[in-house]
Amino acid sequence: MIHKCTCPCPQTPRPCSATARLSPARRSPPPRRCLLESSLPGTSLPPSLPPTMAVYSVCVTTGPYLMAGTLDNISVTLLGTCGESPKQRLDRLGRDFATGSVQKYKVRCPAELGELLLLRLYKERYAFFPKDSWYCSFICVTAPDGTCTQFPCYQWIEGYCTVELRPGTATTICQDSLPLLLDHRRRELQSRQECYRWKVYAPGFPGIIDVSNFEEMETDKKFALTKTAPCTDQGDSGNQYLPGFPMKIDFPSLLHMDPNIRYSATKTVSLLFNAIPASLGMKLRGLLDRKGSWKKLDDIRNIFWCHKTVTSEYVTEHWCEDPFFGYQYLNGVNPVMLHCLSSLPSKLPVTHDMVAPSLGPDTCLQTELERGNVFLADYWILEEAPVHCLNGHQQYVAAPLCLLWLNPQGALVPLAIQLSQNPGPQSPIFLPTDSYWDWLLAKTWVRNSEFLVHEHNTHFLCTHLLCEAFSMATLRQLPLCHPVYKLLLPHTRYTLQVNTIARATLLNPDGLVDHVTSGGRQGLLYLISTGLAHFTYTDFCLPDSLRARGVLTIPNYHYRDDGLKIWAAIQSFVSEIVGYYYPSDASVQRDTELQAWVGEIFAQAFLGRESSGFPQRLCTPGELVKFLTAIIFNCSAQHAAVNSGQHDFGAWMPNTPSSMRQPPPRTKGTATLKSYLDTLPEVNVTCNNLLLFWLVSQEPKDQRPLGTYPDQHFTEEAPRRSIAAFQNRLAQISQEIRERNQGLVLPYAYLDPPVIENSVSI
Repeated sequence: MIHKCTCPCPQTPRPCSATARLSPARRSPPPRRCLLESSLPGTSLPPSLPPTMAVYSVCVTTGPYLMAGTLDNISVTLLGTCGESPKQRLDRLGRDFATGSVQKYKVRCPAELGELLLLRLYKERYAFFPKDSWYCSFICVTAPDGTCTQFPCYQWIEGYCTVELRPGTATTICQDSLPLLLDHRRRELQSRQECYRWKVYAPGFPGIIDVSNFEEMETDKKFALTKTAPCTDQGDSGNQYLPGFPMKIDFPSLLHMDPNIRYSATKTVSLLFNAIPASLGMKLRGLLDRKGSWKKLDDIRNIFWCHKTVTSEYVTEHWCEDPFFGYQYLNGVNPVMLHCLSSLPSKLPVTHDMVAPSLGPDTCLQTELERGNVFLADYWILEEAPVHCLNGHQQYVAAPLCLLWLNPQGALVPLAIQLSQNPGPQSPIFLPTDSYWDWLLAKTWVRNSEFLVHEHNTHFLCTHLLCEAFSMATLRQLPLCHPVYKLLLPHTRYTLQVNTIARATLLNPDGLVDHVTSGGRQGLLYLISTGLAHFTYTDFCLPDSLRARGVLTIPNYHYRDDGLKIWAAIQSFVSEIVGYYYPSDASVQRDTELQAWVGEIFAQAFLGRESSGFPQRLCTPGELVKFLTAIIFNCSAQHAAVNSGQHDFGAWMPNTPSSMRQPPPRTKGTATLKSYLDTLPEVNVTCNNLLLFWLVSQEPKDQRPLGTYPDQHFTEEAPRRSIAAFQNRLAQISQEIRERNQGLVLPYAYLDPPVIENSVSI
């Protein structure tokens, strides 16, 4: 951005792990006469300098991260439309580039350079000191006429390398005509594509990042943001147990991570502080090693006696009540399952006589269907899901159909449950009029199915894995100066790191999934590949999904109400940004980088499946707005909605069992308290799963709530005004949510903007 500047540098923003690859160095032309001197008080110009020197003020801001400063030599070259300055070392008395510092220098050249196009940074060895990482936030250059050009960086620079930065003004490839700038875009993307490579994790999975590709780059040969050792194929040798933890961890995959996408030191320490005490506490109490059934339900209360919340206590008291069972379909951690019915499917032969006691004398089943008051939760995806053994015992999975009714009091209650997709004598339809234990067991089977579908599909696939693919495509196909890159970068923060952690601890062979779920790792692979094969663009876009499922008028659906408000706020913000940079259909269609980005998402995230309805190409600004809105919403608000409440709703294990040890009942009248306890997960399986719930529900420190953009990637006034308006609208939404929650018995706060993280980071 070029503007009149009365201060050599704006207020220092906080850093972010902006994932940007460095551009290869270019050979500088023979330098012209130019002098660099520090702006120390009392410094006077040498008398030999001619009076016509052009003076450029260079202000360098180092981020406040731990160890962000560097001892390496830093030099600079300015490239303008009228020439290029020589390579000049930035040096002054005392320590340069300390953590959080703002250092000012002056560059004197024989003549002005014209409009500044690039700033080239050189990071080189200082004396005998080893390589020293540096986090550069941004650099401001003030020209002799007082105009200030800001060069955003916001990245770790490691090793000895050269970095080329463009001014902060966002530009599409259509707006660049100079060969120098076009070549810079090409080399930047080529460099990043060499670093961030796709990998196939399993057939039918979205593409993931190949962490084995991160290697330490040789000085003067590669210019990278990495400082890691080559990762060779070690088979299962790196998959080892860590004392105090119940599962194996794939350590090698955690050691090879680009510094700009890995957790900060603060977030890493916070995560470990959340994990280690809870795990060791269970270990010392013997819970992680205790096999066998729970002796009584009340014993489950003692697992997390010190980690209770208002919601977890409410769940413990009301988990077996039908209205709360229905409430969770609206405001629990998986609020996307319900579909309104106008007629019953043939595979669920419920009759009016079966449900008449629940409906009452004033209505009938057909009438309620016509009124749109009957809903179905169908767990068809579990019908052929693999199962495995826990503690040496066979586990079981059901594929239930759950029919629910919106009663005149506005409560959603279950009407009937069939525990398979195939009706018949051995698949009875359970009803609220059945015995207490029969009905409770049937509902618990549904809750187990809820756990499996939620964890594998709604949560991990639709937020974590898809957002990883969005992050990868953004890094590989959009240069730093692209407006869509600047818009999406905050919503990719830490996503690649957290997914790598998940694959190293949960999805790996003998990882936590193999220790807590009925299907284990093979079941997870099946559910995710099957879920992706049926996932559509309608499912991905909240307003379209709600409309298609026929749930726009259900009362007390707080997830829907809050989600639509946030969707609208994001859409308005994105519309302003897109309208500023893409004034016409042609501007979208001619942006080859944008088209490559959406094409790579279609190929890698959705495996090129045309029936998914996801765009392969974008033709209008409206299409771009919708796609970007959906991406930002799912990276932030949707993840918060399906992640943050896992401990709240799962701490009472019978409400969300991760496995079932007995097959689904084929007859009525056989369930008892003992058979119920023998069906629930064993003690150690329960504790392993609750440990996971606790960890993923506690966002580690170093958070950035939705709409928080401390790194000024956008430097123009128009997008900055749009950001401010977006933040104001989110503040209004937060106030509305908090005022509503004051009147609720059970507040719904998972979509309160201040508690929504900008990205999938846990």
